[in-house]
Amino acid sequence: MTLNLEDTIVALSSAPGAGGRAVVRLSGSAALRCALRLFSSSESPSPGQRRVYAGNLRLAGIHAALPTDLHFWPAPHTYTGQDLVELHMLSSPPLVDLLIAQLMAAGARAAQPGEFTMRAFLAGKMDLTRAEAILGVIEAADRHELQQALAQLAGGLSRPLQGLREDLLNLLADVEAGLDFAEEDIHLADPEQMLHRLAKALAQLTLVQKQLDQRSVNSTRLRVVFAGRPNAGKSSLFNALAAGAQALVSPIPGTTRDYLSGRLDLGDTQLEIIDTAGWQTPQDAIATQAQALGSQQFAQADLVVLCLDSGLPISAQERSLLASAPPPEVVGVATKCDLQPAPSGLMATSAVTQLGLMELRSFLADWARAHRQPALAPSSSRCREHVRTCMEHLRSAHGLVLDEDSPELLALELRGALEALGQMVGAVYTDDLLDRIFSRFCIGK
Repeated sequence: MTLNLEDTIVALSSAPGAGGRAVVRLSGSAALRCALRLFSSSESPSPGQRRVYAGNLRLAGIHAALPTDLHFWPAPHTYTGQDLVELHMLSSPPLVDLLIAQLMAAGARAAQPGEFTMRAFLAGKMDLTRAEAILGVIEAADRHELQQALAQLAGGLSRPLQGLREDLLNLLADVEAGLDFAEEDIHLADPEQMLHRLAKALAQLTLVQKQLDQRSVNSTRLRVVFAGRPNAGKSSLFNALAAGAQALVSPIPGTTRDYLSGRLDLGDTQLEIIDTAGWQTPQDAIATQAQALGSQQFAQADLVVLCLDSGLPISAQERSLLASAPPPEVVGVATKCDLQPAPSGLMATSAVTQLGLMELRSFLADWARAHRQPALAPSSSRCREHVRTCMEHLRSAHGLVLDEDSPELLALELRGALEALGQMVGAVYTDDLLDRIFSRFCIGK
């Protein structure tokens, strides 16, 4: 990401679209000067004072003045480390576009994705794991993912890694200081103490590695697939639960020819629920494709809700699925219980009378909480390889101390471990790494 950090940048930082308030943000040494080309107030903004000014915007082509608040934060105590200005105005997309265009004509340039946060990182306002946590906050799909990203933003991942890096820097300093007195046979670092410090570092990294291994990289929702015989009430149950998506319902068996995906919001988590075609012998190419798609969704499911028509006896195939061992996990649900009572041992539901839907939602919520893997922000995938590399260097260093080997080799292994740690927290980075991380941000963040 080869960008001139001395440029003054501008972007819409609030959600696009009509609303009560839009926030247009500028960062750079000319941020206040650009804003004052369009903004006027009864008070003249002071370049060295952080405060809010009430005033008006005057945009070329718009005859009326637009009531606007100007928020100003002087460098260096800002998010980006530079002068920062926000213009808070009515969120009218044409007016916002016109404002940004005229700010660019006044000397600012359009910000690139993630450029505000990248400037914060380069100014030392945050490390790389915290910068990535901001992306995790933006992309959080539910309350739990948001909490995980906020915990990382507060230093939940970087704080222990920074502490470990400080310990290893001190250990390397002791080892290299001892090299200066090698001819005098003076040892500044006691081998037993070094082994203890290396073992402690390995233990800390092992915990981080386990944390990363247990957590999802992509933070995808758990998938729940509704399956069963044709006309078993799958689509009706899906419609009663899904938000937005609606499956076609008909008394004619085989109406569902494709799978349909929807979202089930359970308060603190969300599930992806999928309605599939009923099991039957295909009579044409379309039906064959529908059965193949249904089988594919079944295989990719985290949980299969097997819909059993309460008016029909349970078939051998259905009994086999209910008795099978996961994956995928299968739970049987009796449908159409407004017409017939549910078979013994099955949850009774009816999409017509809403019977059992609260119980089904409660069951799915409990199941989701039990199976949910806490998700880290995107740094988890990047850190995984660096953790492995760091542990290899530390194991080698531990072996060198045990074998009373050359302190020069020990120092080399410690430097390798520190470089891997530095890449995790962003103390060591490349332009390519920054480009891959910050290009995933939306513009204005």
